[in-house]
Amino acid sequence: ATAAYQIEGGVTEGGRGTSIWDTFARRPDATFHGDTADVACDHYHRWESDLDLMAELGIPAYRLSLSWSRLQPSGAGPLNPEGVAFYRSLLTGARERGIEPYVTLYHWDLPQALQDAGGWPARATAERFGEYAALVADQLGDLADHWITINEPWCASFLGHAWG
Repeated sequence: ATAAYQIEGGVTEGGRGTSIWDTFARRPDATFHGDTADVACDHYHRWESDLDLMAELGIPAYRLSLSWSRLQPSGAGPLNPEGVAFYRSLLTGARERGIEPYVTLYHWDLPQALQDAGGWPARATAERFGEYAALVADQLGDLADHWITINEPWCASFLGHAWG
């Protein structure tokens, strides 16, 4: 299993917008040695060889998340065609290798624009998430049979908001 922010890198490529993790990682002393995920594992560029390795290892399934900021940079409006193309290639590539994708719509990488407008405590964010989910289903729904809405909602809710 992976999280888009933790492995993709390419944070300024393909029309991707800023996420709350990008902003957090740039705060002084927020991360060890000031590390960011700007490059991470570079899955954005290495996805084919990553999938080849998974296939070679006999991994039957891949639980991954989509970067909301890559697909919808501002958290609203139409999907970014470059983001859709990336995920279509990734999901198609997994299936071609006999790897069953399990896709998470949200793994804690809220577009910064939505955070600036109030984040998850604002009802409008849930409405934007519904719109995003519908657009993703329309554009990528044919490539995966297994969908997860929010990764560990308890963590996002309580660790991220209730307890800070």
